[in-house]
Amino acid sequence: MKKQAKPAAKKSKAPAKFDPLAFLETTAKGRVIATYPIKKIIFTQGDAADSVFYIKKGKVKVTVVSKAGKEAVVAILGQHEFLGEGCLIGQPKRLGTATAMTECTVMKVAKVEMQRVLQDETAFAQIFITHVLARNARVEEDLVDQLFNSTEKRLARVLLLANFGKEGRPEPIIAKISQETLAEMIGTTRSRVSHFMNNFRRLGFIDYNGHLEVHSSLLSVLLTEPSNSVSQPK
Repeated sequence: MKKQAKPAAKKSKAPAKFDPLAFLETTAKGRVIATYPIKKIIFTQGDAADSVFYIKKGKVKVTVVSKAGKEAVVAILGQHEFLGEGCLIGQPKRLGTATAMTECTVMKVAKVEMQRVLQDETAFAQIFITHVLARNARVEEDLVDQLFNSTEKRLARVLLLANFGKEGRPEPIIAKISQETLAEMIGTTRSRVSHFMNNFRRLGFIDYNGHLEVHSSLLSVLLTEPSNSVSQPK
């Protein structure tokens, strides 16, 4: 008698490859997407730190208020950046307040879910580590800026970081950054910011055409010696 052929074993489907971008684009358990209008608070200093946020669209301002009531802008974050990641190293409370500078679309990822995906998915962990390292480098640059550069150079750097004109062309700063906010970011007064902004405009480094446009020529302010600063009297 001929032996009956055994039915071919069904091939099990391989698990779908994890896609970090798809993870950040879709809602699921532990992930919620929300839209915030301009000036809407995303989280407040002192709130429980129980999640990480990912900015899908828009710009977010992070501020800190001292015990004496003085407010300082510590970061302006944009599309594809994370914020609130301090919860991952055990921070129980938010150290600052995050506010929408433009209309923002933000994904909120619960701390437990964020910890899980960082541990299980190498591709996502690499993206997040790159973000953390870039943020750390910016913080170091900001510290050096505050310690060694003049107010004028600090302002020029902030404007260039907000929107660098590509190939020498002016580009609008999408988020309307007030002179009060700029003053808080660089540690000076609004009147000093106004003085330097007027100088930058007079020299053709910036323009106001219904919005603020920053030219790449503003970089020259960062490259000049203190004695050649644009604010020095001739």
